[in-house]
Amino acid sequence: MAPSPTVDQATYWNDEGGRRWVANIERVERMLQPLSQRLLEAAAASPGERVIDVGCGGGVTSAALAQAVGAQGAVLGLDVSAVILDVARQRYGNVANLKFVLGDAANMPLSSKAYDLIASRFGVMFFPDPTAAFHHLRAALAPRGRLVFICWRALEQNPWMAIPTQAAFEVLPRPEPPAPHAPGPFAFADAERLRGLLESAGFSAIEITAVDESVALGSLDEAVQQMIRMGPAAAAFTAADKATQNEVVAAVERGLAPFVSAGRIRLQSATWLVQALTA
Repeated sequence: MAPSPTVDQATYWNDEGGRRWVANIERVERMLQPLSQRLLEAAAASPGERVIDVGCGGGVTSAALAQAVGAQGAVLGLDVSAVILDVARQRYGNVANLKFVLGDAANMPLSSKAYDLIASRFGVMFFPDPTAAFHHLRAALAPRGRLVFICWRALEQNPWMAIPTQAAFEVLPRPEPPAPHAPGPFAFADAERLRGLLESAGFSAIEITAVDESVALGSLDEAVQQMIRMGPAAAAFTAADKATQNEVVAAVERGLAPFVSAGRIRLQSATWLVQALTA
């Protein structure tokens, strides 16, 4: 779900990462639905507000925000992946108060003090320089503007991913661990570091709330396919020969099988729900 340290974000999400996301987008959106709802409830977008959705992906949260702000408001969905934005435009391109733009929210031109709310569902953890990126976003917010996002806590606190990942790497060669706090899904696992980043960027009234929510992974086969195609082991799995791939599938099946109930799998997720104001 993230590029290797030698590949930049835009390259990854417009190539291998974007293609994987699009191929699995329906099941991923179903899995993330309860977390999307937590984000939207906390964002509490109001009629007439101007909103940015950072890392908007397939546009689900952008469309919900557009509905909340109504015809007098406007939502700008930003993403670095043209491949994924194509899906967003196919789904929601006819929503009058919603616009999708290809660009990196960390540094692309944004109107100063023009937005009431910046929201993000798992889109901010990939900033190479998060302090600079958050400072840039804060400059786009109006006085008392709100930043609201949801991000993953540590991998080991997320069994929905940790269990199949551990199983896959029982077969596949485990890559070198990323540098501490490197851009990626778990870059903001440390809440105190995250608070410091936001304070350094000029935000105030920072609230970081732990959210523990079970997520639906579907059937055993659906869960296995999602984890081997999109999880941390995806690149190594794709590069492996067929015999090794079969071993990986069997190992991930064994790891997830104890959690099947009535033919479906639900496992815990652990996230931070983050809220802050412009100073």
